[in-house]
Amino acid sequence: FGRGAPVTLEIGSGTGEQVVAAAAAHPERDFLALEVWVPGIAKLISKAVDAGVGNIRVIEADAAQALPIMLGEACLDEVWTFFPDPWRKARHRKRRLVCDSFALEVARLLRDGGVWRLATDWDDYAWQMRDVVEACELFENPHAGERPDPADPQPERGGFAPRYDGRVVTHFETRGIDAGRHAHDIVGVRRPRG
Repeated sequence: FGRGAPVTLEIGSGTGEQVVAAAAAHPERDFLALEVWVPGIAKLISKAVDAGVGNIRVIEADAAQALPIMLGEACLDEVWTFFPDPWRKARHRKRRLVCDSFALEVARLLRDGGVWRLATDWDDYAWQMRDVVEACELFENPHAGERPDPADPQPERGGFAPRYDGRVVTHFETRGIDAGRHAHDIVGVRRPRG
């Protein structure tokens, strides 16, 4: 980026609705977008040009494969994982991005006190995300016990954050709402090293 500014990584930027809105609202921050869907990348770039933002960089890469070799330790202030592929079929759930090993990679990239923001409109994935964050000793869930969900297998457990003010309603979330689903937000704060 050629400057010293807080950096947010969005994993799975889709067509750029979220990252372009954030970059326009926060010119003092830099945004790195990882996406594998080439038509989405093209739309993201078009939206960024239309919005006149210059604080976004886009990389065509699979986050799970690229992050361990692409970025150094403690280089990010925030990581966003909004509405990743839910891999709905039980036999495919092992392909879900948010898992124990991925949490360790995100923790490696975040500065102490950095924030991992997640959201999904698939209930079982929300519970998995919450469980992954809370099971990782490198993260604290500041919303542990909050906003319990009666549909949760552990209905009193909670652990869900209020909707992140900076998260726009994208077409993916709108499709979920239209299908009768609601989003769960989860937050992990990077514990201090050492």
